[in-house]
Parts: sequence; structure tokens; C-alpha cells
Amino acid sequence: MSEWAPKRFWKSADILITDHGFGVVLDGRPVRTPAKAVLHVPSRSIAERIVQEFDAQNERIDPRTMPFTRTANAAVDKVAVQHADVADMLADYGDSDLLCYRAEAPDELVARQNDMWDPLLDWAARQMNARLEPRVGVMHAPQDTAAVTALRKRVHALTEFELAAFHDLVAISGSLVIGFAAKAQFKPIEELWAASRVDETWQQEQWGEDEEATEMAEHKKAAFLHASEFMRLLSVQTSD
Repeated sequence: MSEWAPKRFWKSADILITDHGFGVVLDGRPVRTPAKAVLHVPSRSIAERIVQEFDAQNERIDPRTMPFTRTANAAVDKVAVQHADVADMLADYGDSDLLCYRAEAPDELVARQNDMWDPLLDWAARQMNARLEPRVGVMHAPQDTAAVTALRKRVHALTEFELAAFHDLVAISGSLVIGFAAKAQFKPIEELWAASRVDETWQQEQWGEDEEATEMAEHKKAAFLHASEFMRLLSVQTSD
């Protein structure tokens, strides 16, 4: 979006039905991505959010206030042209998933990890035929090949728009399982965010809040919640 004109130049933003789904037009002219492709999304609900982001701009455009536009741009410009590479990168999290690396002590932290992480691993085993096993410590220990392969196939089956949102769900949480749980809406997204922050929350409780770390966490949380909403809206069916 750095290539966009910094000043607002349009009066109205509207949705346009296209051969690829839904586009957005500014005073009748199609919105283009930073790579100059015509922007399109498969869901009217997402197109509506993008229109709202354009409508909300004041005299100068602020890309930070346009997360749906950014994610759609990423899907078209980046993920679509290197889908396999992005899918492989995210699938690799399955062999080193956050949920599998447990503390040895103290007992309170161990219990909290077990309570919040075991149900997610059980869900993955039940719903995706992918049993990932926890281990104590931070040293890498390979997971069962069949489980990792099952997860990898599911990642590669995602569309470019799903994968764009899935990227943030996984990369921010550090967990492929949490990413899939968010996509499936297995638990409320706030609970999944809390599950990804068990260790950080514990440290904060023991040593107090660090202002810089808290601010960074809030930015990550906002991106995580946005990715979940983008993924959810991909499946929302609305009339033309």
C-alpha cells in the first residue's frame, strides 16, 4: 500500500460483482493492489468491510486503518503467486507446535498448560486425524510423520485468501493447531488468543507488567483477531 497516493481522491466506494467474486470501485474505477492487479475477494462480506475502510478515510489515507484491504492485497499479490511456499512454511509449524512444548515446573504453570493446551491437541487428533504429542522442555523432538503430513495436506488445501489470514493466525500464535482451531471456530477467539499467551501471561503474573511488551502484545492481538474475522467472513454467504 506504500505505492498508493497519500491523499483521498474519491468521493464514494462501492462493491462491483466480478467474474472472480467481488471487487471494489472508487468513483467507478476498480481498486488495484500495490502490484497493480485488480483487487477481488470471494466474499461480499469482506468486500463490504473494504468499502467501509475506504469510506472511513479522511483527507489522507492511513493504511494502518485498512486491515481487510491489506489482507486481501496480500492474498492477491503474494500468496496467490507463491501458494505452495507459503503453505509449506506454515505447515512446518506442525512439527514444532507451541502446544507441544511444556514446562517442567512450577506445578501451577504445568497445570495451566495442560488445561488450556490438551483440549486443543485432542481436538486436532479427533477432527483432523493428527495426534501431536507434548514433551517437556524446549528442545525439538519430531512429531509423528503421519500427523504432520495430515496437517500439511490441510494447509495446502486452503485458498489464497484463507492462507493469507491463516498466516497471521499461525505465525502470531506459534501454533498450527490454534490456527486450525480458529478457522473451525472450535473455541471463542479470545480463548484461543489466551491459549497462545499462557507462558507470557504467567511471566507477567510473576514479575509484573512490562509496558513495551504489553503494547506489542496488544498489536499482535489486534492482528490475530482481525485474521480470525477475515477467515470467518470468507464463509459468510450473502446475497448478491
